[in-house]
Amino acid sequence: MRKRRGLLGSCLAALVVGAVTPSAASAAEQSNLPPAVQDLQTAFKDCASGDEPAYVGSPPALQARLTDPVEDDRIGYPEQLTAEFEIWWSDPDGIEQRRTWTTSPYPVGLVHRITLPPDIPSDTVLSWHVRANDGVAYSPWSSEAPGAACRFVYDDASPAAPVVSSPEYPADTWWTGGVGIYGSFTMDSPSADVVEYRYTFLGGPSGTARPAEMGGPATIRYVPLSRGSQILSVQALDRAGRVSGRTDYSFYPNAASAPVSRWKLDDEAGSATAAAEAGEAARAGRGVTFAGPAPSGTPLTSTATLDGSRHGFLTTGSPAVDSGRTFAVGAWVRPARDDRSMTVLSQDTTSGAAYALALEAPRKASASWSFTLGGAKATGGTPEAGEWAYLLGVYDTETGYAQLFVDGREVGTKTEAAPVRADGAFQIGRTLGPNGYRRHWHGDVGDVRAYDRLVVPSEVTDLAHRKPRLLGHWSFSTADDGTTPENAGGAPLRLGTGASVYRVSDMCTPDVDPDCTTWPRYPLVGDGHLELDGESGHAALDTPVVDTGDSFTLGVVARIEQNDATRPMTVLSQAGEHTEAFKLRYDPALYAWQLIMPERDEAGAPEKVVSQLTMPDGANGYGTQLAIVYDDATDTVRLFADGYTEADATAHLQDGWTSTGPLQVGRARTADGWGEHLKGQVDELQAYAGALTDEDVRQLGWDTDPCLC
Repeated sequence: MRKRRGLLGSCLAALVVGAVTPSAASAAEQSNLPPAVQDLQTAFKDCASGDEPAYVGSPPALQARLTDPVEDDRIGYPEQLTAEFEIWWSDPDGIEQRRTWTTSPYPVGLVHRITLPPDIPSDTVLSWHVRANDGVAYSPWSSEAPGAACRFVYDDASPAAPVVSSPEYPADTWWTGGVGIYGSFTMDSPSADVVEYRYTFLGGPSGTARPAEMGGPATIRYVPLSRGSQILSVQALDRAGRVSGRTDYSFYPNAASAPVSRWKLDDEAGSATAAAEAGEAARAGRGVTFAGPAPSGTPLTSTATLDGSRHGFLTTGSPAVDSGRTFAVGAWVRPARDDRSMTVLSQDTTSGAAYALALEAPRKASASWSFTLGGAKATGGTPEAGEWAYLLGVYDTETGYAQLFVDGREVGTKTEAAPVRADGAFQIGRTLGPNGYRRHWHGDVGDVRAYDRLVVPSEVTDLAHRKPRLLGHWSFSTADDGTTPENAGGAPLRLGTGASVYRVSDMCTPDVDPDCTTWPRYPLVGDGHLELDGESGHAALDTPVVDTGDSFTLGVVARIEQNDATRPMTVLSQAGEHTEAFKLRYDPALYAWQLIMPERDEAGAPEKVVSQLTMPDGANGYGTQLAIVYDDATDTVRLFADGYTEADATAHLQDGWTSTGPLQVGRARTADGWGEHLKGQVDELQAYAGALTDEDVRQLGWDTDPCLC
């Protein structure tokens, strides 16, 4: 039982609202209408006049809005009102106690408020009402019919801090549960009047939980997204709105568990079965051949090729995962065609499939990927014949949603679905229909996985990651016999007339060398850079540097003197037979670096143009670090300047085409031959097969290569 406080003292700290004394002399002989009260609140809670009083914390405040009929204003009656508040209660001896307070005058229509002293009795039902006075007449008490007295209980004690527990993640216990595995966390305060718990996972979600009944416990479900120390902070709230102290609950989730079933499908050519790294080996039909191609930039060394016939499948004798609970399935796939519906993997039931990952190709619509669970389907993404994609279907029984991820990104809209438990065979390359197996896969499949837990966002990204491969890095630090070398001994760049490598050793200072007329001009990066004269100067390879039909990244540092930026000048280009596959240039009319990529290898083909506003000599006068990133998986091209991109520097480019022309530095093809020669400096040219991440792009522009993960 909480301690009861004594009766009210003789002093009251009240909020004085207004200080103007009303005068009614000018309207003394005219009829006055009484004022009125409305909007009664106890500690900002609406007036509780029924059987259940309002429970309020410290310091309790009473308030009401005072109004006066407009007719009084028209005949000149005062526009200043005062409020008289009265509270009453029965003391422990059953004797009624009453106290009243009157506020200072304040204009009509505003709120009058008093703050009660902290020594009013706690845990006691107190009643109150209020009336208004305009200097001539009182309004009725707010408790008079049809009104009623407001009732409240003053709670002067905060609830006790909650106790937190979890069976899956016990406190201060190392390596329990695991990433992607849900756990229950129960919060329970010893106080009997708790109505809500506020919780926050450090670095994670926060929210509130309400017990089934006042004073009871509340349980939430949470899935750790990473391994290591984690903290759940919880506070209890009672019905008066008072907050408990904070409880910090520490727990230590284990690392993510391995798939319960996995087939790399990297078996030797001629194998009749696919070995299982986890789960049951899969029997291969006659339409399956092993030792097929693997997606570059992944750990896979080979895949299985399915011919699209009724013999092109792999199957087990039992399910890969329990689809009646949270699960995920995924695989690397490369369709040989995208004009018919085909199944990557599925799970048999007695009459069909519990779930399936597939390529959907409606007759009058574009093809898409799909993840089906029972009667629910999530669709999205754009399959392309001959292009690798990583597919992942995830079903979360906690949320009831099925989701589809393509190349590490969620596509389509997550879909509500009910779990479908199945005990039939697992299928790779086909699905069971009313009349037998159908929708056979034609193409390559690799690294099929099934998880009996949630696959968390970082894993989704990692599973689909293709590590970019460095194709060349030219630092322009030396030149020999008309060429400048590639840093690792690859193909050198040939220097045309008007192109030279400027080195640190070429620098001079007027105070040392009498023939030196300017102070030192340092290379852009490192020991040297490429200097181009704007007339014929350029550097070139004998072959293309990147496959523009697949994902690629190019990085370069470029600088143009502001006085020289009088016309468009090209930094990098690579041509096809009829047009440039890409052209990176500076356009002084737009004050921007610009990337131009035609959609087809045709003269006059539509172009994707993106740009980055910046000065030609860079933000600090030392050049701009530029990067082109084309991601074939998402069909996007982005232009970066000094490590950053934006909406105007991003475009959708589907079906990039492969150029055959050599890389050019400092010029581009025009209708009259070569043109748009760059007058300026170029440094640190880097080329990659694959799309670099934003973080890796920011590491470009140095004489060392990014540490790609």
